[in-house]
Amino acid sequence: MSKYYLFSGMDSYDTPDNVPVSLVFKLMGRSRWYFYYDNFKTFIQTGICGKKGRLDQDMQIMFSSRNIKLIERCGGRVHLRGLNHLRELGGKPVVIVGNHMSLLETAAIHAVIREYVDFSFVVKESLLHVPFFKHILLSFNSIPVGRTNPREDLKAVLTQGKKILESGRSMVIFPQSTRTDTFEPEHFNSIGVKLAKSAGVSILPMALKTDFISTGKGKLRDLGPIHPERDVWFEFGAPIPVEGNGQDAHHASVEFIGKCFDRWKNS
Repeated sequence: MSKYYLFSGMDSYDTPDNVPVSLVFKLMGRSRWYFYYDNFKTFIQTGICGKKGRLDQDMQIMFSSRNIKLIERCGGRVHLRGLNHLRELGGKPVVIVGNHMSLLETAAIHAVIREYVDFSFVVKESLLHVPFFKHILLSFNSIPVGRTNPREDLKAVLTQGKKILESGRSMVIFPQSTRTDTFEPEHFNSIGVKLAKSAGVSILPMALKTDFISTGKGKLRDLGPIHPERDVWFEFGAPIPVEGNGQDAHHASVEFIGKCFDRWKNS
């Protein structure tokens, strides 16, 4: 058990009402730059740690947990559900498939699941040329894809992803082509199911609501406004076996994520 894991023994979590909002954040007029300054400081420290070869499980959880606490210091509320499904895997590899809404999920996901799941990502190849990001992604043995040749990308994910799963590690895949503020099932492809079937493992659906950060404009696309009034959600379903052509597993994962969005919208 990592000493940095915030959710030990929990199946769910909700930010307590008594978590204080940062005074500095208030004095800065609740500016997004308070959030991004702290977030990028953690990002740089994580990259340096990765470059030195020290970005192990404990460090991944520690740095990512800083981002969870940062959200709460900015007045955001974090909700987690289904952590028992991760714990009950007992370290068994799965393909975790989730919607992709913002950069926040990649900043926070290690704090949520790394205690129970050792995983790799599928990432855009261009991110390996970003300072600090390169060393972070390499430490996770991430699979880069170019997104210019879908056939080659699929081959890379199936070949390298299968090797990772056979080694006992899981894969986290966002089957949408880009980040979106809403969940659109028609854009949620079946690459995760194909990989799981190839490796003989289950898929585990992950529903995310991370529009606490919104997409910016132009060169500030990745530095958009923050919205503390928008709650952050991570919810995990039970593992789904992939049988036959995998369509049933794909539909079940899409249905799970869709129901989560419907519930959050009405909460």
